[in-house]
Amino acid sequence: MSISFVRIDDRMIHGLITVRWGKEYPCDGIIAVNDKAANNNILSEAYKAASDKKTFVWTLDHFEKVKDRVLSSKTRYFLITKNPQDMKKILVDMDFKPSDIKTIIVGPGNDRENTIKLGDNQSFNQEEGAAFEAIENKGYKVEFALLPDQRLGDWGKFKSKFGY
Repeated sequence: MSISFVRIDDRMIHGLITVRWGKEYPCDGIIAVNDKAANNNILSEAYKAASDKKTFVWTLDHFEKVKDRVLSSKTRYFLITKNPQDMKKILVDMDFKPSDIKTIIVGPGNDRENTIKLGDNQSFNQEEGAAFEAIENKGYKVEFALLPDQRLGDWGKFKSKFGY
């Protein structure tokens, strides 16, 4: 198994990822995919410093080039994107199948203008809702959970708020 956990989290890599989620889904490394972070050395180094695991911060283009090597790796990775649109590009547009993972866990989404609040620190806009819908239509369960014991529910519970 090369991918042990898939998450969308606007903070990407932080202590709760490696400590709390790492107990639920053991991993040896983290792959964070975000063009802005990968193209900014300070951001990239900060994300790498936030974990004691082997950590990569890649662009979407780089991920697409190495995705088959990720799948064939003996290393168990967390796959994390900062936003639902990037995860949709990976799972739907690139048709990446993350090992036997069928549930995509959605963590924090900052309260911003034009967002719909689903719960504490979980607010998403219409474009993000469209990405969740596309991911679900690809056959994945989209579950909203800040922590393993703080689960809000799945996309089916909230999709009507976005017009689906």
